[in-house]
Amino acid sequence: MKVIEDNRKLTDAFDDLYLAERRRAIVELVQTQGRVAVAELSQRFGVSEVTIRADLQALAEQKLLVRTHGGAVRMDNDLGEMALALRRQRQVKEKSRIGQAGAERIEEGDAVFLDSSSTSLAIAHHLKRHRYVTVVTNSLEVVHELFDAPGVDVVLVGGVLQRETASFVGAHGLEEIARLNLQKGFFGAHGVDLLAGLTDVSPDEAAVKRPIAALCRQVIAVLDATKWGRVGVASFASLDQVSVIITDAGAPGEMVAAVRARGVEVAIV
Repeated sequence: MKVIEDNRKLTDAFDDLYLAERRRAIVELVQTQGRVAVAELSQRFGVSEVTIRADLQALAEQKLLVRTHGGAVRMDNDLGEMALALRRQRQVKEKSRIGQAGAERIEEGDAVFLDSSSTSLAIAHHLKRHRYVTVVTNSLEVVHELFDAPGVDVVLVGGVLQRETASFVGAHGLEEIARLNLQKGFFGAHGVDLLAGLTDVSPDEAAVKRPIAALCRQVIAVLDATKWGRVGVASFASLDQVSVIITDAGAPGEMVAAVRARGVEVAIV
Protein backbone atom coordinates (compact mmCIF):
# COMPACT_ATOMS: atom_id res chain seq x y z
CA MET A 1 0.00 0.00 0.00
CA LYS A 2 2.89 2.34 0.82
CA VAL A 3 4.38 1.80 -2.65
CA ILE A 4 1.05 2.67 -4.29
CA GLU A 5 0.74 5.78 -2.13
CA ASP A 6 4.31 6.88 -2.96
CA ASN A 7 3.65 6.36 -6.69
CA ARG A 8 0.48 8.40 -6.44
CA LYS A 9 2.34 11.26 -4.73
CA LEU A 10 5.02 11.14 -7.42
CA THR A 11 2.39 11.24 -10.18
CA ASP A 12 0.66 14.19 -8.51
CA ALA A 13 3.99 16.02 -8.26
CA PHE A 14 4.66 15.51 -11.99
CA ASP A 15 1.10 16.66 -12.81
CA ASP A 16 1.56 19.82 -10.74
CA LEU A 17 4.91 20.50 -12.42
CA TYR A 18 3.43 20.07 -15.90
CA LEU A 19 0.44 22.24 -14.97
CA ALA A 20 2.74 25.05 -13.82
CA GLU A 21 4.93 24.76 -16.92
CA ARG A 22 1.91 24.73 -19.26
CA ARG A 23 0.38 27.80 -17.65
CA ARG A 24 3.72 29.64 -17.72
CA ALA A 25 4.01 28.79 -21.43
CA ILE A 26 0.46 30.06 -22.04
CA VAL A 27 1.30 33.40 -20.42
CA GLU A 28 4.42 33.68 -22.58
CA LEU A 29 2.39 32.97 -25.72
CA VAL A 30 -0.20 35.61 -24.79
CA GLN A 31 2.55 38.15 -24.15
CA THR A 32 4.23 37.35 -27.48
CA GLN A 33 1.18 37.03 -29.73
CA GLY A 34 -1.24 39.37 -27.98
CA ARG A 35 -3.98 36.75 -27.98
CA VAL A 36 -4.49 32.97 -27.97
CA ALA A 37 -7.35 30.62 -28.85
CA VAL A 38 -8.57 27.66 -26.79
CA ALA A 39 -8.49 25.28 -29.77
CA GLU A 40 -4.92 26.30 -30.65
CA LEU A 41 -3.68 25.79 -27.07
CA SER A 42 -5.46 22.44 -26.78
CA GLN A 43 -3.67 21.16 -29.88
CA ARG A 44 -0.30 22.63 -28.85
CA PHE A 45 -0.26 21.09 -25.36
CA GLY A 46 -2.17 17.90 -26.10
CA VAL A 47 -4.87 18.47 -23.49
CA SER A 48 -8.63 18.95 -23.72
CA GLU A 49 -10.28 22.31 -24.36
CA VAL A 50 -11.94 21.98 -20.93
CA THR A 51 -8.46 21.84 -19.34
CA ILE A 52 -7.30 24.88 -21.33
CA ARG A 53 -10.37 26.88 -20.28
CA ALA A 54 -9.58 26.05 -16.66
CA ASP A 55 -5.99 27.21 -17.23
CA LEU A 56 -7.12 30.48 -18.76
CA GLN A 57 -9.63 31.13 -15.98
CA ALA A 58 -6.96 30.52 -13.32
CA LEU A 59 -4.53 32.85 -15.10
CA ALA A 60 -7.23 35.50 -15.49
CA GLU A 61 -7.91 35.35 -11.73
CA GLN A 62 -4.18 35.98 -11.20
CA LYS A 63 -4.45 39.06 -13.49
CA LEU A 64 -1.96 37.53 -15.95
CA LEU A 65 -4.33 37.74 -18.94
CA VAL A 66 -7.94 38.57 -19.80
CA ARG A 67 -10.41 35.88 -20.84
CA THR A 68 -12.29 36.39 -24.09
CA HIS A 69 -14.87 34.34 -25.97
CA GLY A 70 -12.84 31.40 -27.25
CA GLY A 71 -9.47 32.37 -25.78
CA ALA A 72 -7.58 35.13 -24.00
CA VAL A 73 -5.81 38.41 -24.68
CA ARG A 74 -2.85 40.22 -23.17
CA MET A 75 -3.65 42.57 -20.28
CA ASP A 76 -2.55 45.62 -22.31
CA ASN A 77 -4.27 44.57 -25.54
CA ASP A 78 -6.73 46.58 -27.60
CA LEU A 79 -9.11 48.54 -25.37
CA GLY A 80 -12.22 47.53 -27.32
CA GLU A 81 -11.47 43.83 -26.98
CA MET A 82 -10.54 44.34 -23.33
CA ALA A 83 -13.87 46.05 -22.65
CA LEU A 84 -15.77 43.13 -24.14
CA ALA A 85 -13.70 40.60 -22.22
CA LEU A 86 -14.17 42.39 -18.91
CA ARG A 87 -17.94 42.65 -19.42
CA ARG A 88 -18.14 38.89 -19.94
CA GLN A 89 -16.21 38.21 -16.75
CA ARG A 90 -18.74 40.00 -14.53
CA GLN A 91 -21.58 38.00 -12.93
CA VAL A 92 -20.82 35.04 -15.23
CA LYS A 93 -22.95 32.40 -13.47
CA GLU A 94 -25.88 34.75 -13.00
CA LYS A 95 -25.81 35.83 -16.64
CA SER A 96 -25.69 32.22 -17.81
CA ARG A 97 -28.80 31.35 -15.77
CA ILE A 98 -30.58 34.48 -16.97
CA GLY A 99 -29.57 33.65 -20.54
CA GLN A 100 -30.98 30.15 -20.26
CA ALA A 101 -34.24 31.47 -18.81
CA GLY A 102 -34.47 33.98 -21.64
CA ALA A 103 -33.86 31.33 -24.30
CA GLU A 104 -36.60 29.15 -22.78
CA ARG A 105 -39.10 31.93 -23.51
CA ILE A 106 -38.29 31.86 -27.22
CA GLU A 107 -40.65 29.58 -29.13
CA GLU A 108 -40.52 27.95 -32.54
CA GLY A 109 -41.43 30.52 -35.19
CA ASP A 110 -40.51 33.55 -33.05
CA ALA A 111 -38.67 36.59 -34.38
CA VAL A 112 -36.75 38.19 -31.52
CA PHE A 113 -34.27 41.00 -30.93
CA LEU A 114 -31.05 40.48 -28.98
CA ASP A 115 -29.06 43.60 -28.14
CA SER A 116 -25.29 43.87 -27.71
CA SER A 117 -25.26 43.22 -23.95
CA SER A 118 -23.28 40.34 -22.48
CA THR A 119 -26.53 38.92 -21.07
CA SER A 120 -28.10 38.79 -24.54
CA LEU A 121 -24.95 36.99 -25.67
CA ALA A 122 -25.71 34.40 -22.96
CA ILE A 123 -29.20 33.98 -24.46
CA ALA A 124 -27.66 33.38 -27.89
CA HIS A 125 -25.44 30.68 -26.39
CA HIS A 126 -28.54 28.80 -25.22
CA LEU A 127 -30.30 29.12 -28.58
CA LYS A 128 -28.06 26.68 -30.47
CA ARG A 129 -30.67 23.89 -30.60
CA HIS A 130 -33.68 26.07 -31.31
CA ARG A 131 -35.35 25.75 -34.71
CA TYR A 132 -37.31 28.14 -36.94
CA VAL A 133 -36.24 31.20 -34.95
CA THR A 134 -35.19 34.55 -36.41
CA VAL A 135 -32.80 36.68 -34.36
CA VAL A 136 -32.42 40.37 -35.15
CA THR A 137 -29.34 41.92 -33.55
CA ASN A 138 -26.87 44.79 -33.76
CA SER A 139 -24.17 42.68 -32.08
CA LEU A 140 -21.29 41.06 -33.95
CA GLU A 141 -20.72 38.81 -30.94
CA VAL A 142 -24.28 37.46 -31.13
CA VAL A 143 -23.80 36.82 -34.86
CA HIS A 144 -20.59 34.92 -34.13
CA GLU A 145 -22.25 32.91 -31.35
CA LEU A 146 -25.10 31.83 -33.65
CA PHE A 147 -22.90 31.03 -36.64
CA ASP A 148 -23.16 27.29 -35.93
CA ALA A 149 -26.90 27.33 -35.07
CA PRO A 150 -28.50 26.05 -38.32
CA GLY A 151 -32.06 26.44 -37.01
CA VAL A 152 -31.64 30.16 -36.30
CA ASP A 153 -31.78 32.83 -39.01
CA VAL A 154 -29.83 35.98 -38.14
CA VAL A 155 -30.62 39.51 -39.32
CA LEU A 156 -27.95 42.14 -38.59
CA VAL A 157 -29.02 45.72 -37.92
CA GLY A 158 -26.73 48.02 -39.88
CA GLY A 159 -24.98 51.17 -38.77
CA VAL A 160 -21.58 52.40 -37.65
CA LEU A 161 -19.30 49.88 -35.93
CA GLN A 162 -18.70 50.68 -32.26
CA ARG A 163 -15.60 48.70 -31.39
CA GLU A 164 -15.95 48.98 -27.61
CA THR A 165 -19.11 46.86 -27.74
CA ALA A 166 -18.57 45.08 -31.10
CA SER A 167 -21.95 46.42 -32.16
CA PHE A 168 -23.49 48.63 -34.82
CA VAL A 169 -25.04 51.94 -33.77
CA GLY A 170 -27.09 54.35 -35.81
CA ALA A 171 -29.67 51.65 -36.60
CA HIS A 172 -29.56 51.90 -40.39
CA GLY A 173 -32.26 49.89 -42.11
CA LEU A 174 -34.91 50.14 -39.39
CA GLU A 175 -37.54 50.34 -42.13
CA GLU A 176 -36.77 46.72 -43.03
CA ILE A 177 -36.74 45.63 -39.38
CA ALA A 178 -40.15 47.29 -38.86
CA ARG A 179 -41.63 44.88 -41.40
CA LEU A 180 -40.81 41.93 -39.16
CA ASN A 181 -43.16 40.86 -36.39
CA LEU A 182 -40.81 40.98 -33.43
CA GLN A 183 -42.53 38.94 -30.75
CA LYS A 184 -39.90 39.56 -28.08
CA GLY A 185 -37.00 41.91 -27.54
CA PHE A 186 -34.32 41.06 -24.99
CA PHE A 187 -32.47 44.05 -23.61
CA GLY A 188 -29.59 44.33 -21.20
CA ALA A 189 -29.13 47.68 -19.48
CA HIS A 190 -26.79 49.67 -17.31
CA GLY A 191 -29.64 49.84 -14.85
CA VAL A 192 -33.36 49.76 -14.11
CA ASP A 193 -35.06 52.53 -12.14
CA LEU A 194 -38.70 53.17 -11.27
CA LEU A 195 -38.64 56.62 -12.87
CA ALA A 196 -35.96 56.35 -15.56
CA GLY A 197 -36.89 52.82 -16.66
CA LEU A 198 -34.19 50.97 -18.60
CA THR A 199 -31.07 53.05 -19.20
CA ASP A 200 -27.72 52.76 -20.93
CA VAL A 201 -24.39 54.54 -20.45
CA SER A 202 -24.04 54.92 -24.22
CA PRO A 203 -26.46 57.37 -25.89
CA ASP A 204 -25.62 55.69 -29.24
CA GLU A 205 -26.63 52.25 -27.93
CA ALA A 206 -29.79 53.70 -26.39
CA ALA A 207 -30.64 55.31 -29.74
CA VAL A 208 -30.62 51.84 -31.32
CA LYS A 209 -32.58 50.15 -28.53
CA ARG A 210 -35.28 52.84 -28.23
CA PRO A 211 -37.02 52.40 -31.64
CA ILE A 212 -36.53 48.62 -31.62
CA ALA A 213 -38.11 48.33 -28.15
CA ALA A 214 -41.10 50.19 -29.56
CA LEU A 215 -41.40 47.56 -32.31
CA CYS A 216 -41.40 44.55 -29.96
CA ARG A 217 -44.65 43.06 -28.69
CA GLN A 218 -42.84 42.13 -25.49
CA VAL A 219 -39.88 44.01 -24.01
CA ILE A 220 -37.92 41.62 -21.79
CA ALA A 221 -35.14 43.09 -19.65
CA VAL A 222 -32.31 40.69 -18.77
CA LEU A 223 -30.52 42.14 -15.76
CA ASP A 224 -28.33 40.70 -13.04
CA ALA A 225 -28.87 41.95 -9.49
CA THR A 226 -26.17 44.63 -9.72
CA LYS A 227 -28.27 46.62 -12.22
CA TRP A 228 -31.21 47.35 -9.92
CA GLY A 229 -31.44 50.99 -8.83
CA ARG A 230 -28.73 52.18 -11.22
CA VAL A 231 -29.37 54.96 -13.75
CA GLY A 232 -27.39 55.50 -16.94
CA VAL A 233 -27.18 58.66 -18.99
CA ALA A 234 -29.83 57.67 -21.57
CA SER A 235 -33.22 55.97 -21.13
CA PHE A 236 -34.44 53.67 -23.88
CA ALA A 237 -37.62 52.12 -22.43
CA SER A 238 -39.99 53.23 -19.70
CA LEU A 239 -41.04 50.74 -17.05
CA ASP A 240 -44.55 50.80 -18.57
CA GLN A 241 -43.09 49.38 -21.80
CA VAL A 242 -41.43 46.44 -20.02
CA SER A 243 -43.35 43.15 -19.88
CA VAL A 244 -40.80 40.99 -18.04
CA ILE A 245 -37.57 41.40 -16.11
CA ILE A 246 -35.42 38.27 -15.78
CA THR A 247 -32.94 38.62 -12.93
CA ASP A 248 -31.16 36.64 -10.21
CA ALA A 249 -31.80 36.05 -6.52
CA GLY A 250 -29.61 38.98 -5.44
CA ALA A 251 -32.15 41.54 -6.73
CA PRO A 252 -33.36 43.90 -3.94
CA GLY A 253 -36.69 42.62 -2.64
CA GLU A 254 -38.25 46.02 -1.98
CA MET A 255 -37.58 47.26 -5.51
CA VAL A 256 -38.69 43.96 -7.04
CA ALA A 257 -42.00 44.33 -5.19
CA ALA A 258 -42.39 47.91 -6.42
CA VAL A 259 -41.77 46.85 -10.03
CA ARG A 260 -44.27 43.99 -9.73
CA ALA A 261 -46.80 46.45 -8.35
CA ARG A 262 -46.43 48.35 -11.64
CA GLY A 263 -47.63 45.23 -13.49
CA VAL A 264 -44.21 43.97 -14.64
CA GLU A 265 -43.46 40.27 -14.31
CA VAL A 266 -40.18 39.70 -12.46
CA ALA A 267 -38.72 36.22 -12.98
CA ILE A 268 -35.96 35.35 -10.51
CA VAL A 269 -33.60 32.56 -11.58
